Amino acid sequence: MAALALGALAALSGTSAHANPAAADTASQADEIAHTVQDGDTLEGLAKSYLDAPRQWPLLQARNKVANPRRLQPGSIVWIPVRLQPAESATVEFVHGAVTAKARASDAPALVAKGGKLDEGTALQVGPDAFVAVRLADGTVVRVQAQSELQLRQLRRRGRAGSVQSVLEMRSGAVEASVPPSAEAFRRMEIRTPLAVTSVRGTRFSVELAESGQTTASVLNGSVAVQSRRDEGLGGSASSAQPSAAAALLAPGQGLAVATDGTVGMPRPLISAPDTSGIPATLGDASILAINIPPQPGAARYVAQVAQDADFTQVLRHGSFADGQLRWKVLDDGRYYVSVRAVDDAGIVGLPAVQPFTIKTRPVAPLHQLPAPGTVLATGAGELRCTSVPGVRWYRVQVATDAQFTASIKDEQRLSECRLPVADLPAGSYFWRMASLLQMPDGQADQGPFAPPQAFAVADRPATLSAQSLQAQDGDTTVRLNWQGQPGQRFRLQLASASDASFDKITLDTVLDRPEWTASDLPAGEYLVRIQVLDPSGLQSEFSPPRQIRVGSGFSTGSGLPVSTSSGQPVGRP
Repeated sequence: MAALALGALAALSGTSAHANPAAADTASQADEIAHTVQDGDTLEGLAKSYLDAPRQWPLLQARNKVANPRRLQPGSIVWIPVRLQPAESATVEFVHGAVTAKARASDAPALVAKGGKLDEGTALQVGPDAFVAVRLADGTVVRVQAQSELQLRQLRRRGRAGSVQSVLEMRSGAVEASVPPSAEAFRRMEIRTPLAVTSVRGTRFSVELAESGQTTASVLNGSVAVQSRRDEGLGGSASSAQPSAAAALLAPGQGLAVATDGTVGMPRPLISAPDTSGIPATLGDASILAINIPPQPGAARYVAQVAQDADFTQVLRHGSFADGQLRWKVLDDGRYYVSVRAVDDAGIVGLPAVQPFTIKTRPVAPLHQLPAPGTVLATGAGELRCTSVPGVRWYRVQVATDAQFTASIKDEQRLSECRLPVADLPAGSYFWRMASLLQMPDGQADQGPFAPPQAFAVADRPATLSAQSLQAQDGDTTVRLNWQGQPGQRFRLQLASASDASFDKITLDTVLDRPEWTASDLPAGEYLVRIQVLDPSGLQSEFSPPRQIRVGSGFSTGSGLPVSTSSGQPVGRP
């Protein structure tokens, strides 16, 4: 079976296990440390250096069957059981989602909490859509990704005040570690998989264990070595002072794969970082967190994370995607960072592209009502109309000649109703969009995101008008709604009366294949409408905040106004 060792090529104990190959076969590198005896060494001195107190030297004598503890043969090996070293613990830096820990195999799983202590032997189980960051005693931060299992196999210190010795057993999933540089020659930090051992010092790297058993490693910072674990059976060590002839050296920005048959692949450059320049600075979709990146040459798939911090120690979303269409459940409004890495044909993750962005979804934007997309309006007439949003104080409606709204020709910022006359617009092509505004306690306005822009046109000749230009006024019985959607998405629309804000008695519940809805047979009155996104990825959004619509009776006064009762409700059809 093969292994890979990552880190500075230095002896972890100041010694080499090569001095006694026969002895090396009898001990595990993870369970014992091989010390090569120097002139003047005694068991009492070794107990002081490696263990908790000099008085523990008889334990070393018993393990190594030493006849004279004060006369050790220079060049011989003294094995130091790691279990005799002072124990350390790890600290939970951040946790998101379902992460459980078992201190012993017989224990029931317990939920992990931020700030909690994890003792040696603890097994972490990280569920789907979960993440945990653990800080070791030497400052190393281990980021355990979703659907991973990791055991803190050893958390020890070399002597009472010496360097930290950490060994982690990775059973599934993916781990990323940041190991701070240190002048301590004897510090040991390993991450083991069934196929590989990673030993590192002062670097940032990632290890992934595929379902097939293949292990891959990629290094962002630091110089590392990769060595077959088969050498250990000949007295070699993944952390010995010199690499074997079969060792491969990885420079920063390189990675490799260890195949299931134990073959260590050749180092290769990491695939370049994806292009994230097109990610908007602010995302306003309240249904699904959707980020799109262009195809990356040579990418077989992508892995991406969303975190609260630029170091990605506080990860809230993680995923592997077949293409650049990244989709997650929506997050609360706030400031975030996204990291995207392409994965090459060998399964090695590439260089990361990190981009900050802001989520601002509240108050939710209204929905477009009229005109329908692409409608041609007659000059001297026409109105832009959108739904109401319960709880909103004002509406902002903009009109521009380009979809980027580089220069607005209309910008009404505090409309009490979501409607804007456009009778004064000359013939031409236009875009319009709108946003909701809440009134803050100090009287200031808190604006939500704009709805995606929608095109319409104004023309002089009635002959150029399409049938879509016939708009439903307040007295009309037809309601039209449309909104923005991603390719392949479907939508569940629910309707309830305006007095039923909790949607206890649903008037209509339908699934739509397109982001639009038309109804012409509803009784006159006011309604609330809400929409759920059904994404082709299998994700389903929560229902959107409700918007308010009004269905007319079809009756109007001579001046074109709807006929209403004394309470303001439209007169219904008989």
